Amino acid sequence: MKALLGQLSDMDIRLLRVFVAVVESGGLSAAEMELNIGRSTISRHLKDLELRLGLVLCHRGRAGFYLTSEGEQIYSLAQQLLVSIEGFRHEVNDLHKSLKGHLVIAIFDTTMTNPQCKIHEAIRYYSQRAPEVEIDIHIVPVNEIEKGVLDGKYHVGIIPPLRRSASLEYIPLFGEQMSMYCGEGHPFYIRTDTITDQEIIQQPYAGLSFSSPNMEVSRTLNLKKRATATNQEGIAIMIRSGRYIGFLPEHYADMLTINSPIKRIDNTKYSYLCEFTSIHRKSPKPTRAVKEFLNALEKTKVLQ
Repeated sequence: MKALLGQLSDMDIRLLRVFVAVVESGGLSAAEMELNIGRSTISRHLKDLELRLGLVLCHRGRAGFYLTSEGEQIYSLAQQLLVSIEGFRHEVNDLHKSLKGHLVIAIFDTTMTNPQCKIHEAIRYYSQRAPEVEIDIHIVPVNEIEKGVLDGKYHVGIIPPLRRSASLEYIPLFGEQMSMYCGEGHPFYIRTDTITDQEIIQQPYAGLSFSSPNMEVSRTLNLKKRATATNQEGIAIMIRSGRYIGFLPEHYADMLTINSPIKRIDNTKYSYLCEFTSIHRKSPKPTRAVKEFLNALEKTKVLQ
């Protein structure tokens, strides 16, 4: 019978951090740059962790990297543990009235070119007030942002919400105008007249692959989804192929049209306003470092 795990040491926590980084990177080779250590050292750390836990966590070799069922459970538990440790560190810093540690922000893509988006100004203001806090920004799909904020992986998310969770706090930030576009080679591209609703709904449509205002609007308009993407850049690629129509933020499309042959479809019905909000967990209450960033967003936001 294998011995039960005793008291966790600093080395155990370090080994768990390595394991989590390998899983999230998708393998040992990809984790080398993230961890800044060699593959042989990473492999040794994984082996040490398996010996410490008395479990086989993953298979690694020519067949690729994949987790065992025990490894999946340990990964989930390790994530919870590391989030708790980070939260403890923030709480202790709060007691000392010092702003230190990490602030992890998750943002949906292509917001930077929106003139109403003032996130960069909020970061400038925040970094002046909290120069010792390290800021990490992740650009990920909306559904991953919501889950990550609820799980404690991200402290603040910036998204266009569709269905609101009772566990999250929402603060309106800025608006984004979405319109329908086509690319060179599409039959609509050379049209100079107004495109009818009937013509539009007959065309193959490219939309986002997760619950979002984009998905809700496309269903309401009965568009025929024939391709999906996890972000706006993927939609833009589909549109540029000349085979699909799709929605893009107008500020992003304006930037693309400088070098890319895409065109807004002339039909005002196929346009909608998307509201972006910040999200954070209601419980546990945000730390002082997070509160300061939320305050920075409030000070610099521009409401549509």
